Amino acid sequence: MSQRNCSKDGPTSSTNPEVTHDPCNYHSHAGAREHRGGDQNSPNYLFCGLFGDPHLRTFKDHFQTCKVEGAWPLIDNNHLSVQVTNVPVVPGSSATATNKITIIFKAHRECTDQKVYQAVTDDLPAAFVDGSTSGGDGDTKSLRIVERESGRYVEMHARYIGTTVFVRQLGRYLTLAIRMPEDLAMSYEESQDLQLCVNGCPLSERIDDGQGQVSAILGHTLPRTSLVQAWPGYTLETANAQCHEKMPVKDIYFQSCVFDLLTTGDANFTAAAHSALEDVEALHPRKERWHIFPSSSRGTPRGGSHVSLSLGLTCLILIVFF
Repeated sequence: MSQRNCSKDGPTSSTNPEVTHDPCNYHSHAGAREHRGGDQNSPNYLFCGLFGDPHLRTFKDHFQTCKVEGAWPLIDNNHLSVQVTNVPVVPGSSATATNKITIIFKAHRECTDQKVYQAVTDDLPAAFVDGSTSGGDGDTKSLRIVERESGRYVEMHARYIGTTVFVRQLGRYLTLAIRMPEDLAMSYEESQDLQLCVNGCPLSERIDDGQGQVSAILGHTLPRTSLVQAWPGYTLETANAQCHEKMPVKDIYFQSCVFDLLTTGDANFTAAAHSALEDVEALHPRKERWHIFPSSSRGTPRGGSHVSLSLGLTCLILIVFF
């Protein structure tokens, strides 16, 4: 100040500058609310994912394996609707997988008109159904689609609601991963309570133990002959080996991979489980929750864990087929 001959009585910059407000940028107006309220915490984000046979990870980090054949809503709130359609994978089994995804980004004041995205097996477009690839005015679009791999992997970024959606096709089936702010994900009417991402699958549609463990019913025993082969092409040992190549951590994603190989014989489900875990690492806000381990395995002696997994998976496969 002395060198520049500045007056000590002159104006100075505010220690609390006004936060610029962009109504079509969730991070901007969420930051403005926090600034006004004195809350320095960033918005809380939730993650939901669906892949494989199908396996569901809810906003509450509950992991479930479900039947849910037909059309089911994953999300249905005031800002976003996501519906999936699941079809049987193999004859005589209750195992299903996703072959259609419909996403509706609802109209939001000056930010975007309603946009609908639809993907089906072998048709994963890089555009909304109206042919557009973005929503909103100006150079910085409030909603846009980014194609990462032609016909195989697209991302949707909705700045105005702070939401990111990944859609992939692996083999004949689709996978989905979503990150959304908690306050928006939970803004829905009482009549919109059927949302798999919020409340999980109905009990009648679950084929696990209700705690997300595909190695369910661990206390049951089966004849040794039942362990030999569940589906042509894979034994428990070969399924374990193939899944372990992609997923060295034997968490619930690894178990889902083994389960899907044994129930379908389709090697593409290995890639689906691996990609689902990659999507968790890209979108889930809390690193310590990326991996989920079956609760019953806590305290299980190391020597008994493989036997328990073998028996549990075999029991569950029999449930699927019978």
